[in-house]
Amino acid sequence: MHHYHIFETASGCCGIAWSDAGIIRFQLPTRSAESTERLLLRRLQGGVPHEPPPRVAEAIVAVKAYFEGRKTDFSGFELDLEGQDAFFRRVYRAARKIPWGSTTTYGALAKELGAGPEVARDVGQAMAKNPVALIIPCHRVLAAGGKIGGFSAPGGSSTKLRMLEMEGVAVAPPEPAQQSLGF
Repeated sequence: MHHYHIFETASGCCGIAWSDAGIIRFQLPTRSAESTERLLLRRLQGGVPHEPPPRVAEAIVAVKAYFEGRKTDFSGFELDLEGQDAFFRRVYRAARKIPWGSTTTYGALAKELGAGPEVARDVGQAMAKNPVALIIPCHRVLAAGGKIGGFSAPGGSSTKLRMLEMEGVAVAPPEPAQQSLGF
C-alpha cells in the first residue's frame, strides 16, 4: 500500500507519496490541494492519504524550504524507484548529483553515463517521466545550447524557469535568428 500527503508551500500545494522503501512520487505545486491530489493520484494507483512518517516529514520540510528560496539538498532522501526502467534509474542517480544553482544538458548527462549524444533524447524521456520531480532535480537539466527545453510539470517551461531563477540560475533567451545589418 502506498500513502500520500498533500501540503502547502510558498508556491502552492504539493503532494508526496511513499512506500516502506522510500518516496515514490512527488507532485510540484498547483494552486489547490484538489488539483495536486488529482495529479498525484493519476500516477499513484491505490494511494491512501496518511500523515507522513518522520523520514517523509523531513522531505516535506525541505520542500517548503526550497519554495521559500532557501538552498536545499534532496540527495539524501530515500527513493523507491522500483518498476522504473534500469536506464532511467541510472539517469535519475546522475541527475540527483546536480547541485543547487547548477545545470547540465541532456547530452552532457548522457555522456556522464558513458553514452553518446544519440542517448540525449532518452535522457530527456527519463526526465519527462521523473516520478519525483524536484527531489530528482530534472528542472536542472537543459536542452542543447543551454536552452530551457520542456518540462512536464504544471506550468511547463515557465515553471522550470522560475525554479531555476529561484536557485540563481539565469537562462538567457535564445539569440535572435538574424542580426541587424550594419550599413
